[in-house]
Amino acid sequence: MTKEISKIKRSLELSWVPNPVTGSAALFLWGARQTGKTTLLHDRYPDARFYDLLDTTLNAELSVRPQILREEVLAERPQLVVIDEVQHVPLLLEEVHWLLENTATRFILCGSSARKLRRRSRTLLGGRAIDFHLLPLTTHEIGDVDLDRVLQHGALPVHYLVDDPSQLLQAYVNNYIKAEIIDESATRNIPAFSRFLQIAGLCHSQQINYANVARESGVSASTVRNYFQLLEDTLLGFTLEPWRRRKKRRLVETAKFYLFDVGVANQLHPESHVVVEGSDRFGRAFEHFVLNEVRAYLSYQRLDHPVSYWRTSSGFEVDLILGNMELAIECKSTREVRTADLKGLRALSEENHPRRKIVVSRVARPRTTDDGIEILSWRSFCRALWDGHLV
Repeated sequence: MTKEISKIKRSLELSWVPNPVTGSAALFLWGARQTGKTTLLHDRYPDARFYDLLDTTLNAELSVRPQILREEVLAERPQLVVIDEVQHVPLLLEEVHWLLENTATRFILCGSSARKLRRRSRTLLGGRAIDFHLLPLTTHEIGDVDLDRVLQHGALPVHYLVDDPSQLLQAYVNNYIKAEIIDESATRNIPAFSRFLQIAGLCHSQQINYANVARESGVSASTVRNYFQLLEDTLLGFTLEPWRRRKKRRLVETAKFYLFDVGVANQLHPESHVVVEGSDRFGRAFEHFVLNEVRAYLSYQRLDHPVSYWRTSSGFEVDLILGNMELAIECKSTREVRTADLKGLRALSEENHPRRKIVVSRVARPRTTDDGIEILSWRSFCRALWDGHLV
């Protein structure tokens, strides 16, 4: 399995901005657990000096005496040092900071959350390190993509590649997610957080109603807000903000919440982990898949285009808006796109005039309506996106 994962060429390219005096440099590589950060770094930098802080012996040693890192770098003078799961020993950042000022060594600091680093360290290297994020697999990386497999398994490498990921997904939720929360020491009420996770799975990809989630979880609305923020801080979820630049129509101003991976979202759903074609959940999983493709492309290309959704109080909605109406995307998981499916884009066009309007679906052949709405298959859309023809 490790060999199969390592054969997947990841689209993320890492780069440094060297210190003009010493030549040293640093970057942070963030990503939820099992996105493939460690595999990527071992493949790209086999000669680097690695510190794996999941090694409990090494972790304990560096926690007690973080200056060991400085002493070993000064003794060996390696060109590149990789510190994996750096959030486990935040005091190492002080040593890295000193080494950046006094040596030519470069550093990659890899982790799944900056929350503990911000809380336990005085600085995240004072702006000396660039942030990069590794997300779940994309169509560009997989190549010959099995859409149904993505919508059922998700796109974490090991989950996508196995024939039946159910036990792995269950372990991911029960072990990794809850362990991440416990490790962050963010809440001691693990039963309440577990109930919240189920509710979060139920309302995934929908507008957040803190009061309803609080009532179902048995905690206060302020606690629920903290829980959602915790999922964002640990890279297990993200919010999609609404488009707020109203002209005529009254717009919805409530953000949506998404878990970071389709498969993890399926696993957290309290009713069924299987997504049935034609169901509402199938449509939401398809929308999530398209959104993750767009987010990954923007992140890996270092494009600072905000992503939002547009919805009026009367119910017209467009799933994704890129930038300042540069691109409007509606996701339809059906194999046939009808006139009724275009109502949202047409209502949007009446007052905002997006530069390009696209429906992403499972149609067999592309077509364009008289008013300029492009109807594309998901394969065509993803290919155009990664070829740089859309953004």
